[in-house]
Amino acid sequence: MDGQDAATGAQESEYDVVVVGSGAGALTGAFVAAAGGRSVVVLEATDRLGGTSAYSGAACWLPGTQVQERAGIGDSTEAARTYLRALIGEGTAAHQDAFVEHAPALVEFLERDPAIAFEWRPFPDYFAAPGRMDAGRAINPLDLPAAELGDLAALVRPPVDRDRAGRDHARSAPLSQGRALIGRLLLAYVRAGGEIRTGARVTDLLTDDGRVVGVVAMTADGPVEVRARHGVLLAAGGFERNTAMRAAHGVPGAAEWSMAPAEAAAGEPIGAAVALGAATDLLDQAWFCPGILHPDGSAAFTLGFRGGLIVDGHGHRYADESLPYDRMGRQMAAAADRVPSWLIFDSRTGGDLPAISLPPLPADAHLAAGTWVCAGTLEDLARQIGVPAGALTATVDRFNGFAATGVDEDFARGDDPYDRFFAAGDGPNPCLVPVDTAPYYAARLVLSDLGTKGGLRTDAHARVLRADGDAIPGLYAAGNTSASMAGPVYPGPGVPIGTAMVFSSLAVRDMTGAP
Repeated sequence: MDGQDAATGAQESEYDVVVVGSGAGALTGAFVAAAGGRSVVVLEATDRLGGTSAYSGAACWLPGTQVQERAGIGDSTEAARTYLRALIGEGTAAHQDAFVEHAPALVEFLERDPAIAFEWRPFPDYFAAPGRMDAGRAINPLDLPAAELGDLAALVRPPVDRDRAGRDHARSAPLSQGRALIGRLLLAYVRAGGEIRTGARVTDLLTDDGRVVGVVAMTADGPVEVRARHGVLLAAGGFERNTAMRAAHGVPGAAEWSMAPAEAAAGEPIGAAVALGAATDLLDQAWFCPGILHPDGSAAFTLGFRGGLIVDGHGHRYADESLPYDRMGRQMAAAADRVPSWLIFDSRTGGDLPAISLPPLPADAHLAAGTWVCAGTLEDLARQIGVPAGALTATVDRFNGFAATGVDEDFARGDDPYDRFFAAGDGPNPCLVPVDTAPYYAARLVLSDLGTKGGLRTDAHARVLRADGDAIPGLYAAGNTSASMAGPVYPGPGVPIGTAMVFSSLAVRDMTGAP
């Protein structure tokens, strides 16, 4: 239904379900609603769909499903429940139970649609705890031929390197990783009759007698009111790109270092819900990661260190460099002299970074800009990056001794299956590669993130709660718009996406009364 509000002059329309955001969680909820015969609209603030989900590797931590069963890896709902309880505790027990119990049914439902297909790929869980899968339990979407998506492919956000450079994606190339996940969900959703509106930034929520009945969105043509007969799902990411909100809540890092698209994740939906009395939690938290600083001031998500060592501003190591990225990011955030840090490596890689960095940038560009430096000796390298030469040389000497024996006596690098997943060395410990071949390099590392993880408090049905614990009728939240079930912990690859998908599905089922 379309019309115009006589009081405000805003254009008006009405659907059964309104979904704010277009990442993996938002599109999952939208598809669940559309497949159930509901009228649905997805409102996306930017001109492209997918948000940070489109940039991602698209690991989905959805345990105990038919995908893991097909792979024969021995995963189960109970093992995942045990793992989450061991890491997170009882504080979010109801959310954890809802998550692990609904994940198998959600994946079975999604794979009924011919547009959606997953496979298991090895990637270890991040902690040594009961219920862990050393080989990993995350599932990934299959690549999607662009021809199958047709004209809809133009709506999917380009890969992060092309997007940041202002270049479009190659229209004929298959969609892979995060873009494949968004493309598959989008295709299923549109085929089910769902609608998309880009350039619709939600700023306010509409209420009637205490119930949320729609949203106000700013568009190029002015404000629009979009009403919802059953409910509104806020799944639009966090506030990682909002400098003021980060500062107000003490989130470490910086907006310009976040991996979220620059024009997204400003936090308006969270603010709109708070204005109605919604409670919040975990507002100082994020999904952290080391980031290689780029010359333009942005950062590149960096993981999978297969060489080198990381030192602080005093030239000292302070952690196992092969830790999972959120755990390494939290080590960085623990002391002021660790941001920036420096990745010290030598020329055995030909000057290439001994790690995965997304988006990548050639070494020559970094060296020309000074975000990396190169020197013939460690003493000169130390001088160029401003750390004590004696401390840096002593640190490297000690590290090289560990590489010779295969035992990291300081931080146990190489003892964990995750450490060894990316390892490429040929010594007694493949995670410990000596740094002894001139010239030497130092790459500046800052504290990046994959998004904030604090937001609206919800119950296990994804209903948004007030401070007294009562639900706000008609209002739901999932993904980084909500406070994460995981608290300050990042249990395994794809937990942000997997939880967003499950709780978006649960939200829609609750608001529509679907089984």
